[in-house]
Amino acid sequence: MDKKTSAENNDKYMVTWKDAWVYRSFRSRTIAGLISLSALLLFFPFFFSLIEARKGGFELTDPVLYSLPAIDLSIPIFIIIYSTTIFTLYKCWKDPSVFIIFLWSFIIMSLLRIISISMLSLEPPSDLIPIKDPITYLFYGKADVTRDLFFSGHTATQFLMFLCLKRKTDKTIALISTVLIAIMVLFQHVHYTVDVIAAPFITYLAYWLTKSFLVHT
Repeated sequence: MDKKTSAENNDKYMVTWKDAWVYRSFRSRTIAGLISLSALLLFFPFFFSLIEARKGGFELTDPVLYSLPAIDLSIPIFIIIYSTTIFTLYKCWKDPSVFIIFLWSFIIMSLLRIISISMLSLEPPSDLIPIKDPITYLFYGKADVTRDLFFSGHTATQFLMFLCLKRKTDKTIALISTVLIAIMVLFQHVHYTVDVIAAPFITYLAYWLTKSFLVHT
């Protein structure tokens, strides 16, 4: 069986939302996940305002970062992130199994990011250029948040899409977007190198925890 035929068969036998919604476990996980996500989105402005007002952090010595010129790449970053997000949400609409893994992995990843940012107080790079993103501003609660450093949420979210998508072509698209965003946020100087490098590893932990939880409950 060739790869094209295999992919077509996978789509043919894909569980639909109507099929998935029959199961009480899926309904309860979906509802609980959406409630948890809503609570997180409401908490984000409060949290980031506290982080931004925090003092006493330290600036990392980062020869890789400071060897790169600081360039404003807000527009390509915005285009790549939201193009990939829309694409992933479309896949979630087509396949509820992708949706439920992505939803809970994002929640756990966000909680891990809240913990890591709270525990590690860093000063932003001295020549940081804030990313202009009107959609993110809705959740951050103010125009420019610069102290949400460890770990990179932009890189983590892109990598999470790579983990959750199923088809090889889809995963390739998400992986390319992850690499591009990782490079661009470094050129924008909104993150240290360690923030970007750590993001995929912590994201995979969130993904693994989600998969383990959903399988054993």
